[in-house]
Amino acid sequence: MSDFILTPRELRRYSRQIMLPETGKEGQLKLKMAKVLVIGAGGLGCPVLQYLAAAGVGKIALAEFDTVDEGNLQRQVLYGSDDLGKLKSIIAARRIEQLNCMINTVVINLKIDSRNSLSILRDYDIIVDATDNFRTRYIISDSCVILDKPMVHGAIYKHEGQVAVFNYRGGPTYRCFNPFLPAENGVFSPSETGLLGVLPGITGTIMANEVIKIITGYGEVLSGKILIFSLANYRSGIFTIKANPENRKLTRLYDNY
Repeated sequence: MSDFILTPRELRRYSRQIMLPETGKEGQLKLKMAKVLVIGAGGLGCPVLQYLAAAGVGKIALAEFDTVDEGNLQRQVLYGSDDLGKLKSIIAARRIEQLNCMINTVVINLKIDSRNSLSILRDYDIIVDATDNFRTRYIISDSCVILDKPMVHGAIYKHEGQVAVFNYRGGPTYRCFNPFLPAENGVFSPSETGLLGVLPGITGTIMANEVIKIITGYGEVLSGKILIFSLANYRSGIFTIKANPENRKLTRLYDNY
């Protein structure tokens, strides 16, 4: 795969995107040259990976350490019944390579933590937070501040989804939105509250769109804003996040998260 031109096959494959004036050949070439790290290959990560691969993002890394469980299959659409017990990272990479053989994938089969985060994130242009726990999210956010990387964030709860872009061109960070790590007894997982399978699909697709917007420069990025929507009644709103300059002064990760 040549990094600096679009081949005839790529021109055919991405023709519908290239037809858009906001994308064009220049935007498609930017997608081809982009390097994106998706952290988490669960309910949110699956649609993000699918649509970034389909769009032609040239290098997609996925960081995931878990295995496929039957309870995942209702919402994690990259996996099937034959994948139970297998590593999500391997299966997800194989599926998106089948979806688009013209991209490069990198499998990072480990948990992102304060010891490895900086060394892993530094090699990518955009970081996607598709995780489901707050501690990892703060590590990702702080690493993005130190490395000056944009962080595309998504989260889900029952019928509600939210998407935002943090640390984009000096914009607010995740700590500007959530200054402190919530108490563990106040955070409930989908296994405790329930979850519609379509919700992470919709949320993850919006997250992928934000990544594509950052790469190609089209539209208005959700920087300094958060989109919150409900599938129960289709109510939605975009809310402003106020920047706290103190959150941009990080020079190293904390010892404990």
